[in-house]
Amino acid sequence: MPQEKPLVRFGVIADPQYADAEPWADLNRYYRNSVGKLQEAVGILNGEDLSFVVTLGDLIDRDWENYDAILSVYEGLRHESFLLPGNHDFFLSPERLDDVHARLGMPAPWHDFSRGGLRFVVIDGNEVSLFSTPGGHPRHALAQEQLEALQTAGAINAKEWNGGIGEEQFAWLEDILERASAAGEKVVVMGHYPLYPANEHNLWGHEQLTSLFARSGNVIAYLNGHNHAGNLGRDGTTWYVNFKGMVDTETENTFAVVEIFADRMEIIGHGREESRTLPF
Repeated sequence: MPQEKPLVRFGVIADPQYADAEPWADLNRYYRNSVGKLQEAVGILNGEDLSFVVTLGDLIDRDWENYDAILSVYEGLRHESFLLPGNHDFFLSPERLDDVHARLGMPAPWHDFSRGGLRFVVIDGNEVSLFSTPGGHPRHALAQEQLEALQTAGAINAKEWNGGIGEEQFAWLEDILERASAAGEKVVVMGHYPLYPANEHNLWGHEQLTSLFARSGNVIAYLNGHNHAGNLGRDGTTWYVNFKGMVDTETENTFAVVEIFADRMEIIGHGREESRTLPF
């Protein structure tokens, strides 16, 4: 009997957060060591049969010049690479903020693609934030307003280092899910910020997205980074998988291979990342 083949296999990396900077021992972050860890991950992932590798944000910790060292490691990756930014990727001088998506080779800040009969959707949780636009920008003002409203409400994710998505992006996401549903496609959504369970790292307005996914019924998984400790939850028919941060710990690595089958998702963890079987 032939062994069952997954619909798609892909690699996942979260939060390398590289900087040519001394470690922040209190937070267990070893910024320089991420280059070596990423090289190790690329070497292992190159030995796997994968459709692509996604990096779920925070390639750097700060400063534009740090992009060179970490992005050069990806040149050794033999698979298609999808990069998306996190909050730290915008910790730059203001004149560089508009260049981030192009530096990461993104077709657009939010976009979708199809692999193995599944629809993959990349969202941008930095869109409405205090760091992705300079002061005086309309989106910066909107972010200030949203943060203050969350603070007033006592929300645990009312943090300056989180962000949210705008109305246009949300409408786009709604449309993508509707079209995928009409085409009979299952969907995997990927972003930097967690949505579920409740956590101080969660996207502003995360409830709007989790209720959309529940209504749609075709989002099998949401994958993210940002909370370096990692997390896991299930709400409705969607698994919420928070991958651990590569920058954490002096020597231990963390990354994963994800296999999606018709009835389940298998996560093959490397280093600190746990292996899991998540049934649909």
